[in-house]
Amino acid sequence: MRIAGINIPDGKHLAFGLTSVYGIGRPRAEAILAELKIDAFIKPTDLTTDQENAIREKVESFRIEGELKRDVSGNIKRLKDIQSYRGSRHVKRLPARGQRTKTNSRTLKGAKKTMGSGRRKLEKT
Repeated sequence: MRIAGINIPDGKHLAFGLTSVYGIGRPRAEAILAELKIDAFIKPTDLTTDQENAIREKVESFRIEGELKRDVSGNIKRLKDIQSYRGSRHVKRLPARGQRTKTNSRTLKGAKKTMGSGRRKLEKT
């Protein structure tokens, strides 16, 4: 099954498989399936064509994939342009939501850079 250019994994339950689409999480996937009265634990291979089309139509009614990514990047660009505090944190590649940076935030800052002169050579005596 394919939705918005993304292949839904055949081996997973439908509620979990739909989360492979950017912008669809577990709660939204379960809500979509409940609204369409489709079992959340059915596999995508067991769906009928009508069910597939109904799911595809419902999912594509939301803001997903490229459109959502464009919105998010536009919001970040706006914060940078108005030179807000959060925008400056994005520019500096630091956490924007008040987390500490002395010991954490390795995801944004990258690998640890050790201070000092580098390797020390050990001499044998």
